[in-house]
Amino acid sequence: MIESLPSTKQQPKGPEANDKLTAKVKSFELKKNDKYYAWLFLGPSILLLTVFVFFPMLRTLYLSLFLTDTFGKPTVFVGLKNYTILLKSASYIASLKATGTYVVSVSAFTIIFGLLLAAMANQKLRGIGFFRNIFTATMGVSVSVSAVFWLFMFNPTLGILNKVVIAFGFHPINWLTTPGWAMVAVIATTVWMHLGFTFLLFFGALQAVPKSLYDAADVSGATSRYQFWHITLPMISPTMFFVAVITLISGFKSFGLIDLMTGGGPTNATNLLVYRVYKDAFMNGNYAQASTEAIILTVIIAIITFVQFKLLAKRVNY
Repeated sequence: MIESLPSTKQQPKGPEANDKLTAKVKSFELKKNDKYYAWLFLGPSILLLTVFVFFPMLRTLYLSLFLTDTFGKPTVFVGLKNYTILLKSASYIASLKATGTYVVSVSAFTIIFGLLLAAMANQKLRGIGFFRNIFTATMGVSVSVSAVFWLFMFNPTLGILNKVVIAFGFHPINWLTTPGWAMVAVIATTVWMHLGFTFLLFFGALQAVPKSLYDAADVSGATSRYQFWHITLPMISPTMFFVAVITLISGFKSFGLIDLMTGGGPTNATNLLVYRVYKDAFMNGNYAQASTEAIILTVIIAIITFVQFKLLAKRVNY
């Protein structure tokens, strides 16, 4: 019985241990031909990134410093003049404000409703599995299908939403032809689309919180509100941070719903920055201005992401 026990012999320390560690490190040194294998595996990815990411980025930066013809060929070098003209444009400032309203609203409502649905689905109730499947159903719906579905919902005469509004004694709303309501409609549709993925992330995070923490809190007499703020949120803070970053970036890149539902209207009320780049480049043929707008949008996303990492990462508990 004693012979079967693992050996308690101490590992060598001092110079002898260092020599053995050095020998192991040397045994893992790269061989002469290993660099060729590295290029063999990394080469295709680097090639694709160069062709579809790095080159377009550099080309966009290059075009933003020129005036271009309708074919996108640079004609006159103007330096930063495109940027100064664009930042003084009232229509661009309006698009910037509309994008800010859209991104902040989509991010806030997606996180709030996703967390609420996840908290509801985390309860042990009969039939809760059915509602968990319902809450994740939007993950399998494409942008085009979502747009068609909500266009019917927002229809001023046949839409269900206006029927509800009329039932409460109010006048019907022209959802997609009134500037303020068009923004509300686009925000609601985007939140609905993102809700399934956000719910799934939050639900998985809630499932991973140890039940012993809640049991100890119950014994100490902590209220449900106290448990939520001091146990639940700190434990799911990594997921919260991830969702906040991904949702914000996704909001800046929204294009499909805008194109299919409002086309940037009415009166450019939903003409977000990404859609503005598309219109200026492929509809108006102003590639220099579109390139300038794309560079500014990239800088905005980079700055906001950097600020998020600096401010929110400090509150994350790992």
